[in-house]
Amino acid sequence: MPATYEPIATQTLSTSATEINFTSISGAYTDLVLVCNGGMSRTGAAFLMRVGNGSIDSGSNYSETDLYGTGSAAGSTRQSNSTWWNIFSNVGSSTTAGENTFIMQIMNYSNTTTNKTMIARANSAPSTPYPGTAAGVFLWRSTAAINTIRLLRQSTDTFITGSTFTLYGIKAA
Repeated sequence: MPATYEPIATQTLSTSATEINFTSISGAYTDLVLVCNGGMSRTGAAFLMRVGNGSIDSGSNYSETDLYGTGSAAGSTRQSNSTWWNIFSNVGSSTTAGENTFIMQIMNYSNTTTNKTMIARANSAPSTPYPGTAAGVFLWRSTAAINTIRLLRQSTDTFITGSTFTLYGIKAA
């Protein structure tokens, strides 16, 4: 039997927000998938992500490698020993809800013997000031199970009204 996606929680913003939190995440799944459709208050803004067990880890335990393309340029970035994951700042974002899609898959999030890995991809509509696509691999250097996820904004930016954030659990057969 194939793995199935089961919605755990959805947040749709009726007003702008500076952060999005998912807490008390059950350990009953094998993987988590977080799908974000929305935008930021400023074009080109990125958002940040932190995870934790009971509380958010703000230590220098996050690393990432990103590849991106804009239609006219391509590149890569790398960051080690950071205090967060920077979710695709090279693709940018739109100030219109629905013009950006971010999909993040956290593997083995409830395992307590391995560091946590995430793969993610992002798409920004061609009509946005920073169109493009990106893919990345992310590492949280902790063996703790993840039961809390926080999305933050960069600087004074906000997540705009109408943005949706849905967390899914994947149950393996």
